[in-house]
Amino acid sequence: MNASPVALHGMTCGRLRMPHPFLISGEEGFIEVPVPAFFIVHPRGTVLFDTGLPVGIRTDKERELLVAAPFFEVDFAPGADLAARLAAAGHDIARVDYVVNSHLHFDHAGGNALVPNARLVVQKREWEAGRIPETIASNYFNPIHYDLGHDRLELDGAHDLFGDGSVVCVPTYGHTPGHQSLQVRTADGDVVLCGDACYLRRTLEELRLPDIVADREAMLRSLELLRGLVQRGARLVFGHDDAQWSRLNHGPLAALGAAEVARADVRP
Repeated sequence: MNASPVALHGMTCGRLRMPHPFLISGEEGFIEVPVPAFFIVHPRGTVLFDTGLPVGIRTDKERELLVAAPFFEVDFAPGADLAARLAAAGHDIARVDYVVNSHLHFDHAGGNALVPNARLVVQKREWEAGRIPETIASNYFNPIHYDLGHDRLELDGAHDLFGDGSVVCVPTYGHTPGHQSLQVRTADGDVVLCGDACYLRRTLEELRLPDIVADREAMLRSLELLRGLVQRGARLVFGHDDAQWSRLNHGPLAALGAAEVARADVRP
């Protein structure tokens, strides 16, 4: 079945500063990165891929981040949350049909509460890890971000959301137990939203993992899978690559296609 026309948009929902080894082992100092989220318009529904930071982080970082709070500095001004970004572009967040979470960390599922009417699409193994006290702790999850009573579709592997090949959940386990990326077929080619399966271009090129990983071997396999998608013509949007994102993100809701991502991939 041929894919339907799909419009893909990106937005910045805050920024984080953290120890550099959180993204790449062996580095020193700190790194500041964007927190992206993505909005997809399909003829049969609208989709958010990740939801950014929780609004409560502005006033109570410790409640939102728990034991991770001391390690992060947060830049999340009013107007940078998901609902405000969509409203600025004329979209009502209450009418979004699906939220696809790459995983359940605070900067990817933190805005789920802002999308109360959407169906949550998550890998089954990720959801299970997010419900067990031991794996909640070991993965630095906080259930106040995601265990909110949404109607839920739990996946066991790849899933074609609309049945036409245009929006496909791609398992990229490793960063967390059930991490997934999203492959979107735009008018000018496939774009893969990596999430934290691949933080930076350097992650893909050097296969250098962060210090904290749920499953190192699984994450390396996921990076090889992403390399294979690139070889077949897909363009990757990395999870937190400031250099790439600064070339892609223009305005509250930036149009993204394979051509835009290709231009952003050109080295300065």
